[in-house]
Amino acid sequence: MIEFHYEVDFQVDNELEFRDWLSRICTSEGFEVSDLNFIFCSDEVLLEMNIKYLNHDNYTDIISFDYTEGMTIAGDIFISVDRLKENAMLFGVSFNEELLRVMAHGVLHLMGYKDKSMDESEMMRAKEAEKMQLFHVEQ
Repeated sequence: MIEFHYEVDFQVDNELEFRDWLSRICTSEGFEVSDLNFIFCSDEVLLEMNIKYLNHDNYTDIISFDYTEGMTIAGDIFISVDRLKENAMLFGVSFNEELLRVMAHGVLHLMGYKDKSMDESEMMRAKEAEKMQLFHVEQ
């Protein structure tokens, strides 16, 4: 089950379309979805979580809590809508494009993809682009 939760004045336009896309991301890598929650919040909420759980005192766009077992995806993915808006402007992309990238990024982390090293980061960027393309594929 894929659920969306909103702690700020924001809502995914077509939740059904996003659920379908997220499910296809998982199946494209051989995973199935168990319990996946996207929580949209503010910069301040994510900053507090970043300090409390990761000992990082900086803003971030996403924090994932991974409960995946084997090939069954489960997790809570917190996304800062403030960061999405700012990063979209910074990178010269639409808000929706940045939303897709960050959501795909979170799911990829739950599948075991990392982005700490240069090689891992390059692989993550390639996978994000690949998975974003699935959003526009009709089923």
